[in-house]
Amino acid sequence: MRDTLVLNASFEPLSTVTLNRAVVLVLQSKAVVEQAHPELRMRGAAIDIPVPRVIRLCRYVRVPFRRRAPWSRRGVLVRDQFRCAYCGKRATTVDHVVPRSRGGADSWLNTVASCAEDNHRKADRTPEQAGMPLLREPFEPTPADAMLLSLGAGGVEALPDWLSQGAAA
Repeated sequence: MRDTLVLNASFEPLSTVTLNRAVVLVLQSKAVVEQAHPELRMRGAAIDIPVPRVIRLCRYVRVPFRRRAPWSRRGVLVRDQFRCAYCGKRATTVDHVVPRSRGGADSWLNTVASCAEDNHRKADRTPEQAGMPLLREPFEPTPADAMLLSLGAGGVEALPDWLSQGAAA
């Protein structure tokens, strides 16, 4: 089961937490379930609650402004929807546009999702040198977008319309 999205009291996305943590927050009345899995419930001797997908905190939490989303290999794969930037097939690795051996950094703008075959074929060259143009340019997601993307494949689509529209903006 995937992580649960946590919204601030103002409906802004804050983070994701494990299912266990989400249930604890709901049981402690620190959060309410905004969206639940349609047919799943958690039952105990004295409780019966829906399995939360999205919870909202009851009290507003002030969060320091975050300018940049932290880079990660998984983040790049999710950002590129597990599609190879060179051929469009399923991607399983991350490729550096400018190879690390040539000074390329681990950054949002220098990494793309890639299938193992294209990553191996490109090797220690730039896309131009390898004759492998990018199907789409890498971009840096906003911190809120990166957090929503961290929900994984189908995460944003599974969110209610009022939230997924804000994620796409």
